[in-house]
Amino acid sequence: MSKCEQCMMRKFNSLNELSREELVRISSCKTVKIVKKGEALFNEGDHINGIYCIKKGVCKVSKMSENGRNQIIDLIHKGNMLGERNLISDEPSNLKAIALNDMEVCFIPKEEILGDLEQNPKFSMSILKSMADNLKQSDNLVVNMAQKTTKQRLAETLLYLDANFLSEDTEYIDIQLSREDFADIIGAATESAIRLLSEFKKKKTIKIDGKSIAVIDKKALEKIASGF
Repeated sequence: MSKCEQCMMRKFNSLNELSREELVRISSCKTVKIVKKGEALFNEGDHINGIYCIKKGVCKVSKMSENGRNQIIDLIHKGNMLGERNLISDEPSNLKAIALNDMEVCFIPKEEILGDLEQNPKFSMSILKSMADNLKQSDNLVVNMAQKTTKQRLAETLLYLDANFLSEDTEYIDIQLSREDFADIIGAATESAIRLLSEFKKKKTIKIDGKSIAVIDKKALEKIASGF
């Protein structure tokens, strides 16, 4: 099991603000979990009671609406953390996280990290900044849903995936999303997502091979995303 003070992943999140002594202590109490593709890290209504640090893999974070529609609000990859809000709030999670591929995650119990929040101002500020960024992202999602078309939202999603999940070895995006996943991201029916992806493929803005997608014409997608 890797030690927190030696792990490169912490450099991408708030844990990097902890001292070596704090990291050594946390490393002794964390647990490492292997989450298989399709399994849940946690579900809506669960008390997380800690934070997850993603060491390997990607998960989709979503929320179920009152009418039973699933809305994917974020894709969390290695170096990211999940559960910061639960360090401050005792409420159960209002989100669920499902692995898109096999994942390796470190779980740090809440009681082991609360003292660091109180005693390490840099760590506290980093956690607050992360929560503020998440809130800003949620605000943007609400605006996009209200003001942008599904076509614009799909173009934005493809550009985001290309920028953040492009394979190092191929031209394809390194995570495979189902057509239902695309629909849940852009807030549309699955049939609409399929139709729009086919339209983008026909116009040679993207290339599709099964579930694998490659962005071919970024400028065209940027124009679509901007409403042109």
